[in-house]
Amino acid sequence: MDSTVLIAGRPGDTKNYENTIKRMGVSCFVSIDPARTDDATHLLLPGGGDITPAFFGQTDHGSLHVDTELDILQLEILARFTAQKKPVLGICKGLQLINVHFGGSVSQHIDTAENHKWVGRDQFHYVFHCDLGRRDFFYQLYGSSVRVNSAHHQAIDRMGRGLVPVCRAGDNVIEGIVHSSLPLLAVQWHPERLPDEAGDSLFSHFFLLR
Repeated sequence: MDSTVLIAGRPGDTKNYENTIKRMGVSCFVSIDPARTDDATHLLLPGGGDITPAFFGQTDHGSLHVDTELDILQLEILARFTAQKKPVLGICKGLQLINVHFGGSVSQHIDTAENHKWVGRDQFHYVFHCDLGRRDFFYQLYGSSVRVNSAHHQAIDRMGRGLVPVCRAGDNVIEGIVHSSLPLLAVQWHPERLPDEAGDSLFSHFFLLR
């Protein structure tokens, strides 16, 4: 069965994701209309601004570029995909949305944000496998560690139900997660804009999920 990816974002903000997916020969479309979930086999939750803190039970103390309408629609689309057990990939904000959907919370400004945030360009650092097993996507694709790009100042705080961290940065920030039973994975970095198409292996893995 051919894959069709729904990129749950605002048209115009998702060109890097569209370009990567199309370059790899996979069909995709951009929408934040929950009614379009049946038109896709896979969901990509892209990066973007920060999540409305009320959605994880907090007031705003450091969140930037919040778009509550977008959050509501992305969470509804995610809920529909998880209910149907269809594959989901979260990237940066997408990872945090997945965590919030499953009841987790977000640290609104991490202590080590200077090492992770956008500084007019991506920063780069290594992330390290942290799961006890070796069956997760991270170990399968990268082994014990890999160098990634970084453009965020928030991170997972309390883990959501059913989610398992599979890699962390050197400062213990969670950089990759999977779900214990659903075809769902997420990363805190941006594979769609890694140099030399180094993110393609992650997308290929995602496209094959069923």
